[in-house]
Amino acid sequence: MNVTAAKRAESAPVADGRPSMDGQPAVAEARMPDGKPVARRDAPVGGQAVLEGVMMRGVSTWAVAVRTPDGEIEVSSEPLVSWAKRHRVLRWPVIRGVVALAESLRIGFRALAISANAQIEPEDGEEEAEPIGGFTWGLTIALSVVLAVGLFFVVPVGATSLIKDQLGSSVLFWLVEGVLRTAIFIGYLAAISRLRDLRRVFEYHGAEHKTISCYEAGDRLVPARAERYSRLHPRCGTSFLLVVMIVAIFVFAPLGLPAWYWLLASRILGIPLIAGISYEVIKWAGRNRRKSWVRAVMWPGLMLQNLTTREPDREQLAVAIAALESVLAVETPGEAAEAEAIEIVA
Repeated sequence: MNVTAAKRAESAPVADGRPSMDGQPAVAEARMPDGKPVARRDAPVGGQAVLEGVMMRGVSTWAVAVRTPDGEIEVSSEPLVSWAKRHRVLRWPVIRGVVALAESLRIGFRALAISANAQIEPEDGEEEAEPIGGFTWGLTIALSVVLAVGLFFVVPVGATSLIKDQLGSSVLFWLVEGVLRTAIFIGYLAAISRLRDLRRVFEYHGAEHKTISCYEAGDRLVPARAERYSRLHPRCGTSFLLVVMIVAIFVFAPLGLPAWYWLLASRILGIPLIAGISYEVIKWAGRNRRKSWVRAVMWPGLMLQNLTTREPDREQLAVAIAALESVLAVETPGEAAEAEAIEIVA
C-alpha cells in the first residue's frame, strides 16, 4: 500500500457491523453535542488526566503514562484489587458508590504524585531528582478535601443561613442552598478553565476521553484514529460531580431547618450518602443512555465537560494510548462483566 492510500485508510471511519482494522469488532457510534462520535458501548476502563500525562485503570491494573521534560514517554503500572471484591457488603447499592469514589481518589492521587515527580529535573550535581515526600502529598490531599468540603458544602449552607429568616420556609432554604452550591461549582470550573497552567491538564483530559472512546468503538489505538472521537464522554467525573450537586438538594430537604450546628454537621456527614446515591444515578443513566429523555437529562453534564476538557494534539494522544496499552497488556477488559464496565468513571 502506498503512502497516500495508507493515510486514506488510516482516516477512514469504522463502519458498523464490520471488523475494524485491528481485528476488533466495530460497534455502533453516537454523536456527542460537539458533533463527534462516541461508542454506544462501555468498556471497563477509565482514567484521569495528570501532570503531562494520563492515568488509565482497568479491572485488575492501572497505569500512568507521562511525557517527561526530555520528551520521552514513561509508563508505570500497578496491580489493582478492588475494595468491592473484598466483602459482599461493599457491593451493596449506595455503599459501592462510596467505595468506588474512595478507591478512585486513592489511585488518582497516587497517579498525580507519579506524574509530578516525573516532571522534576535533577539539580546541578545530582544524578536523580529528589521526589516529593509522602508528608507533602498527605498535606496536599488533606487541604484539597478541606477546600472541596468547605467551598461546595459549608459555604452554601452558611451563606443561605444568613437569609434564613427572610426565606421563612425550609423548602425555599434548601432550594436556595442547592442553587447556590451548583452555581459555586460551575463558577469554580469556569474560573480554573481560564488558568493557563491547567490548560494542558484539560488537553490530557480530552486525550483520555478520546482514547477510551476509540477503544470502546473497536478502533485502532493510534493518535490519528483517536483524534476523530469526541473529547466528551458520558462517564466523565465532571458529569458525576454535577449530579452530586443536584442530589444534595433532595438529600438535605427532609432535614428541614435545625440549629445551625446540625445544619453544618449534616452537610459534612451527608457527603458519603450523596456520593453513593449519585453513583447509582450515573450507573443507571449509563445503562439507559440510548433513551432520548435520559440523554436530555445527561446533557448539562456533557456541557460542563467543555470547561474541563480541551482538544489534545497527537503527542498527548500518544501518551494516553501508551497508558491504556499498558493496561491492555495485562488484562482483557472486554471479557469483564457489564456491571464492571459501568462502575469505572472515565
